[in-house]
Amino acid sequence: MEKTDFEKQAEEIITGVKHPAIDNTLHKLGIVRSYTINNDNVEIVMAFPSLGIPILDRLVQSIKIPLENLNAKVDIKLEVMTREELQRFLYLEQIAWKGL
Repeated sequence: MEKTDFEKQAEEIITGVKHPAIDNTLHKLGIVRSYTINNDNVEIVMAFPSLGIPILDRLVQSIKIPLENLNAKVDIKLEVMTREELQRFLYLEQIAWKGL
């Protein structure tokens, strides 16, 4: 089944938002662990090294606000990265760090 314009735009936002300090997208870094788009409902699971990182809210809002601007109903669940996800994230962070 072909994706709707809304689904295409929402997916572009979810997979395209870049980390402000790492030259990579949140999706490729594993911060966006998974997502589901169903009509105008968007569910995203975001995983972080820790739920206490100072930039957490900024990263969540960098995806949530553009989706809400598409009139999406956005539900974001926050989780802690697994050991494997964290190792991959730290490796990608190291090779693509650009600073704030």
